[in-house]
Order: sequence, then C-alpha cells, then structure tokens
Amino acid sequence: MGHTISITCGRIFSWMSVIAVLVLSPPVLAQNTGATGKGALDDSCLGCHSVSGKVVDTLAKLWSRKGPDLSSAGIKYKKEWLINWLQNPVRIRPAGMFYGNHIKPGPKNDVIDESSLIKHPQLSKEEAVRAVDVLMGLKAHQERIKQGDYKPGTIPLRIGELVFDKFKGCMTCHQIEPGFGGASGPEMYTAGKRLQEDYMISFMRDPQKWEPKTFMPNKHLDEGTLQKIVHYLRVLSMEDFK
Repeated sequence: MGHTISITCGRIFSWMSVIAVLVLSPPVLAQNTGATGKGALDDSCLGCHSVSGKVVDTLAKLWSRKGPDLSSAGIKYKKEWLINWLQNPVRIRPAGMFYGNHIKPGPKNDVIDESSLIKHPQLSKEEAVRAVDVLMGLKAHQERIKQGDYKPGTIPLRIGELVFDKFKGCMTCHQIEPGFGGASGPEMYTAGKRLQEDYMISFMRDPQKWEPKTFMPNKHLDEGTLQKIVHYLRVLSMEDFK
C-alpha cells in the first residue's frame, strides 16, 4: 500500500524484538555444542546483546540497547525461523531498537535515518544451526509461560486487521506489511512465523511483567481478544510481501 505514516512516539512492542546479533559467550557455546566459540558466535556479540535476563530499570538503559536480551530465546522464537533469518537477516524493527535514536526531520514528518542503523551479520547455514541450537536452550523466565495457552484457530484476515488496528490501535507502532503502519515498534507481518504462540499470549497479557520499562501498553486484553490477535498474526504471516 502506498500509505505514508509518520513515526510517532508510540509504544514499543518488546515481544517483537529484533533478534539482532546473537549473544553467547564462547564457554556457553562450547558447553552446548562442542564448538570453540569462533564462527557462529564471538565476543563482539556482547556489545549489542545480553543473556543475563536482568531487568532494565531505567528508560536510559532501555533506549541505549543495540539488540534484545536473548535470555528467553528458547521460549520466544521459533527454531526454523531463526535458522533461516540468520542466513538472510532482514530488519524487523524499521527504526532500530529505539526509534528516537534513528530518526531525522523529513519534508513533512520525521523519517528513519538509515545511515544510523547497523546491519546484522550474515551467518552460513552451519553457523546458524549451531547458534540456534544454543539459543533454544536459553529459557529464562519460563515460569511466565503456560504451555498450551494458545488455542489453535484462525480468523479472516480483514476481521483480524479490524481487531489489531481499528479496535486496539496496534498499527500506531507496528507495520502489518512493509511500509504500512508505524515504525517505532517491530513489524508484525512475520510475527506468526517468528514467535512462539504461547509467548505472544503471555507477553500481550502483561508486557510489563516481561519488560517493566517497555513502551508496549498493557491493554488488559480479555482472553478471547488475545487468541484472536495471535490467530491474525499467524494468518498475516502467510501473506507474501516480497
């Protein structure tokens, strides 16, 4: 669609965090895969990511993040998607981890300053598989997720979009196709392939439980709406936006 939507000071959906650079120390990789720590992962990753799972207690710390905390990667992301994405990384957050660091004045509205954004390293298939094997073992805060919370189902695309956009206003921060929607949060058109359904339910139910300083609002969604939004994101992810 040819819509132009300004970047707002909207709320960031941390549950769609970009998997920027993988953050694992060589000892962890060696313990889990027998690798040396070189190749798929290295110490430079620690400059952008953490696997500590520690709470970010100030907005300044949140806004300074270069990549997401991956301590819960094993209960958040889908393995197949991770392996494919690491071989061909495509930006998930149009304006980076914190949009305020990556915008500049445009003719009418603020626009993304592409020159300020960092590209994610591209891994070989072997490196990606090794890295993801380790990531799938990182399951901090597993107690926050109830297995089977999501009840498989579907929803017409148009109805799902009404719930997501018109009723709940999620497009203020998120794109439902390339260039259509807000840019302060991660895009949603790959979320159904990228994120585990039970995680999405848990995060939307109480975003601040996962990230106390997140801009993602707690909309106090009822259980039926939570299910409908995940249905919608799964259906949306089947669309071809290439």
